[in-house]
Amino acid sequence: MIVLSLTMGFGAGSPTSMDHVFLRSSHQIDVILGSSMKKETWGFNLYLPNLKYKSRISFCCKNESIDFQERTSPNEVKKEIEQCYELIHRLGRGVVYLGSSRMGPGHPHYIKTFELGNKIATLLDCTTWTGAGPGLMDAATQGALQAGKAVGGFKIGREAGEWTSTNFHSYLPSASYLTCRFFSARKHGFVDAVVRSQSFDRTAVVALPGGIGTLDEVFEIMALIQLERIGSRLPVPLLLMNYDSFYSNLLEFLNDCEKWGTVYKGEVASLWKICNNNSEALAYLAEFYGLSPIETLETARNAR
Repeated sequence: MIVLSLTMGFGAGSPTSMDHVFLRSSHQIDVILGSSMKKETWGFNLYLPNLKYKSRISFCCKNESIDFQERTSPNEVKKEIEQCYELIHRLGRGVVYLGSSRMGPGHPHYIKTFELGNKIATLLDCTTWTGAGPGLMDAATQGALQAGKAVGGFKIGREAGEWTSTNFHSYLPSASYLTCRFFSARKHGFVDAVVRSQSFDRTAVVALPGGIGTLDEVFEIMALIQLERIGSRLPVPLLLMNYDSFYSNLLEFLNDCEKWGTVYKGEVASLWKICNNNSEALAYLAEFYGLSPIETLETARNAR
């Protein structure tokens, strides 16, 4: 038997037949080593510097802190999901953009996303949905606003960028976005915003370059499409924007998955459309919805 007492302001334990770890409220570590085979124990003390544990405070939509019991209440999560659905009902379904919050206005991908958001909003005449954060989310929002189309967002309290540390967006009216406490509710919102129940519903998911959060959202939606659990009566196009070969290594990995047999040959390719530029994305959406393609900025530049 091994008993280890650690003190860092919280407690944990394990079954008596296993090794023990006890965390108490001081900063002394008492270690007691014992043998169940031999009736012997050894003990010694360790001392740690006075460590400060900084608690994480969750924020709700009205900038109020919430305790752990409220945070884990299924009723609270349900309530926030319903708020997401209500917002979508007011603003309308449309195109969801998933992308990095760290690629700002000076980044080439920001410029491309701005153009894409502007053109898709015009082509599909629908609401543009994002995480209401900075970076590429902001680029898609700004592009749609310039096109004079509706925008909506599901904001999260913790996002890269200075103006997402609060519950308020820097320029969007409060009626156009919801600050979510729960990632699960936010994801429900992203999915419901692209559900197609009628043939005239024009929606899509556009996966822009991004990091861990973006990949999490993209692959979750891809899995829902794969398993036919997205809740849409009609197919929803999923576009992967491979700007400057950003996702090429990822695509190679997925090809390796086919070789290993973890996905069927051609299975991944059937779930999304890989686009290397905005022209390909616009042409694909125009064909998907039987619309006349519009002239992209790239085409306009080449004609000059």
